[in-house]
Amino acid sequence: MTTTLKSQSVTATTLALALGAALTMASFAAHAADNMDKEKCFGVSMKGKNDCKAGAGTTCAGTSKVDYQSNAFSLVPKGTCEKTVSKTSPSGFGQLAEFMEKKS
Repeated sequence: MTTTLKSQSVTATTLALALGAALTMASFAAHAADNMDKEKCFGVSMKGKNDCKAGAGTTCAGTSKVDYQSNAFSLVPKGTCEKTVSKTSPSGFGQLAEFMEKKS
C-alpha cells in the first residue's frame, strides 16, 4: 500500500470514529435532557418493569421481583410520583425514596 493510500485510510478511519463519537454524545445529551423532566418513583413499578434499583440480589432495570416493590423505582414525569398509586406504600402513593412496605 502506498503512503497516500495509508494516509487516506487513516483519515477515513479517524473521520468515522469522530462521527461515531459525536453521534454518541448527541444521543447521550438527548437522553439526559429527557431524564431532567423525570424523577425516580419508588413502589409504583410492576414486577420486572422497574427502570433500575431493585434491592439486594438484583442487578438493575427489569429485575424487580414483585409488583409495587418498595425499593425499585420507575422514572415518571416530575411532580407525578406522589400522585401515583402504590399498593405497598404507607401513604398509598409512590415515594421519592425507598420505603418500608406497609403491613397488611
